[in-house]
Amino acid sequence: MAQIKFKGNLIHTEGNFPQAGTDAPDFQLIKADLSEVTLADMSGKKIIFNVFPSVDTAVCALQLKTFNERVASQDNVMLLFASMDLPFALSRFCATEGIENAVTTSDFRHHSLAKNYGVKMADGPLAGLYARATLVINEAGRVVYSELVDDVVNEPDYDAAMVSLRSI
Repeated sequence: MAQIKFKGNLIHTEGNFPQAGTDAPDFQLIKADLSEVTLADMSGKKIIFNVFPSVDTAVCALQLKTFNERVASQDNVMLLFASMDLPFALSRFCATEGIENAVTTSDFRHHSLAKNYGVKMADGPLAGLYARATLVINEAGRVVYSELVDDVVNEPDYDAAMVSLRSI
């Protein structure tokens, strides 16, 4: 269990968030076309994995757009986003914003990120949704960067994630 904040107020997450230097836990997420994707499906690719509460909030939308812009010219990089939003909402957002480089996924069916990544908020006004987090995972499935954002309303450290990506 981690302690983070929502607008400065202490909240908790369930489980343990993966740390740099560990193997990335598996997940089973739902893509926009309702097919499933797992970590094994991305083997051999560098992954910037973003988890967030909902694409219908300003900071989450900014996080998706910012990483999309920063990774647009990168080869062999999978930009993966996950939340509890339904795949339809994620598809609508990407179409409206012209985002083509990201794979948006939902964990509404399996809750695998709650179980394996420790990002489910256990209390506070957003209890049940996922905290804001960014991981960089190398081609072998190892976490090389890990950030569970200290306050859900803050943006992740884009620069630190990109430095980690360039180091692999």
